[in-house]
This record gives sequence, structure tokens and C-alpha cells, in this order.
Amino acid sequence: MRILVIEDDKELCSILEYQMKKSGMEVDFCHDGEEALLYGTKQTYDVIMLDRMLPGMEGISVLEKLRRNKVSTPVIMVTAMDQLENRIEGLDSGADDYLTKPFEIGELLARIRALARRPARIESIDELYFSDFYLNLGKMQLIRGEESCGLSKREGDLLAFFIKNKGQILTRELILTRVWGADSFVTDGNLDNFIYFLRKRLKSVHSNATIKTIRSVGYQLEE
Repeated sequence: MRILVIEDDKELCSILEYQMKKSGMEVDFCHDGEEALLYGTKQTYDVIMLDRMLPGMEGISVLEKLRRNKVSTPVIMVTAMDQLENRIEGLDSGADDYLTKPFEIGELLARIRALARRPARIESIDELYFSDFYLNLGKMQLIRGEESCGLSKREGDLLAFFIKNKGQILTRELILTRVWGADSFVTDGNLDNFIYFLRKRLKSVHSNATIKTIRSVGYQLEE
């Protein structure tokens, strides 16, 4: 599980780094809003932990900009602002969970695991574009020029995840967690089958795009 922690309290970051790595999580840290936007939009994470009070750009603004940039990663907002209106504002701005300081590390880790178990969200947009084709999410159709083919719901969700993370190498574990959900019983063989089907769909519309196998790691959507 890969986590982005956006927190300006470096002493707390040291504690979190030790506990998260002890729990088998990979973790990156940012200490201000501008850096957080760079990491959040350019890298792929299972969960983002976001402090509300940050130097430069406060957490609500960071969250709103991430959502406007189509970053659908689950976000848990962590803050000392514990009034009801503060929690409502955070959730309405796009947070998936809200935890007030001080908190128990065990509870934080449990909430992170719970968020990571949720399948990836597909934004309420109709079309996703890459290379010479686009994916119509409403009709679940792969379209290139005058050519098109239908996709199953799972094929569409998988291709949408690749498009939203275009150019990035996606590990098998990340794909299975974000598309199927951490509690699913899908196997690596099932994933290989879906990748095979998607490659056939791309070829059927004569697209220049392909899903490249990165040996011993995962896959990458590329031209």
C-alpha cells in the first residue's frame, strides 16, 4: 500500500514513517501545499493523508485542486479543527474521512486500510481521452475515429484507471486494489486475462496505444 502524507509537523512525520513502514506501507511525505499538489497529481497512491493547516496553501484548497485535477485517490483529512462545521466543510470539499488531532496511530492506520479497500471511483465524466482513442464511460465503448467496440463494465473500469494514470507504471497489486477492491478474490491470472482482452479491443479499433508489460512489476499504458 502506497501512502502520501501531507503534514508540516516533521516530528509527527517521523513517528508516522516508522509506524507505516512497520505495517508494510510505502510512504512519501510533503510539508506544504504546493509540494503536495505536485506529488498528488504526478504520482499514484492508495490513500492520501492530508493535514488541514499547511504553510503556503491550506489543506482544503489542496484537496479542491486535487479533485479538480481528477485525482480520485481516497483522502483522509487530519486536523486539530474538531468543530462540526469544520468536519462538514472537509467532507464537502472532497475528503473521504476526517480524523481530529490528537489521534491514536492504530486508529489512523485502520482508517487508511479501510479507505484502501474501497474500489477506485470513476468520476462523473462521460469521456476519457488517450492517444488516438477515447473511452465513453456512459456507453462503455472504446472509440477511435469511425471505429468502436463495446467493453464490459470491468474492462471499462480497468481501461479508465490506466487512462487516468497514463504513462505511469502500475503494479499488479495497485491495479487489483484500486479496480477490484482489496477484499476481492481476483487472481493475477484474472488480471492477465483482462489485460489480454483490452489489448484485443485496442487492436480491433487499430489504435496506436498498447498496454505494455513491465516484467516482474506490472503494466503501463503507452503509445
